Amino acid sequence: MTTRQLISTGTPWEPIVGYSRAVRAGNVIHVSGTTATDAHGKILGIGDPYRQTVQILKNIESALNRAGATLKDVVRTRIYVVNIDDWEKVGRAHGEWFKDIRPATSMVEVRRLISPEILVEIEAEAIIAE
Repeated sequence: MTTRQLISTGTPWEPIVGYSRAVRAGNVIHVSGTTATDAHGKILGIGDPYRQTVQILKNIESALNRAGATLKDVVRTRIYVVNIDDWEKVGRAHGEWFKDIRPATSMVEVRRLISPEILVEIEAEAIIAE
């Protein structure tokens, strides 16, 4: 049986919703949809999709590090935006972090996210070489 490691940030909504920031199963890590929040759950970069994307990628990197991985291990990201017209700002930030890694990715517009102040949400998957 594969070892399962749950990565939590300690936010109050994790136990309410029943999720983990990330789950490592063997050498695969799945990072939940991540938003631009600080350690206390405060939304950062309000009104700025580029700044939100940068904060999200910092949060994803932190979760990966806690699971024993780095951004270099990311093979897939999924980007959700509330306004597809922001694709260049979001894409520029994603490209700055992943320009040499180049994971498979998709970006889709959604009607809304959990808060009207949240403009972007990103999921990531990583595989650690065995």
